[in-house]
Amino acid sequence: TASGEVFDNSKLTAANMRLPFGTQVKITNLRTGKSVIVRINDRGPFIKGRDLDLSKTAFFKIAPSRLSGTMKVKIEIIKKKIIK
Repeated sequence: TASGEVFDNSKLTAANMRLPFGTQVKITNLRTGKSVIVRINDRGPFIKGRDLDLSKTAFFKIAPSRLSGTMKVKIEIIKKKIIK
């Protein structure tokens, strides 16, 4: 990952272009109401119109099915990492 951490799809992590590494974010699927808390550890996504890339484990916790690819979500910062 861009943070130097080895990527692990089994962890609850996400990529975002602006939030500091270590920031905890609550992601809520607007269709199902399911939510998950992830930690930002990478940069991305690099596709216009997308704000986050979730690890597979995080995605499957809120996806309506394993066949889903993208979804509309609410993003709430739980704990922002302060860079010193």
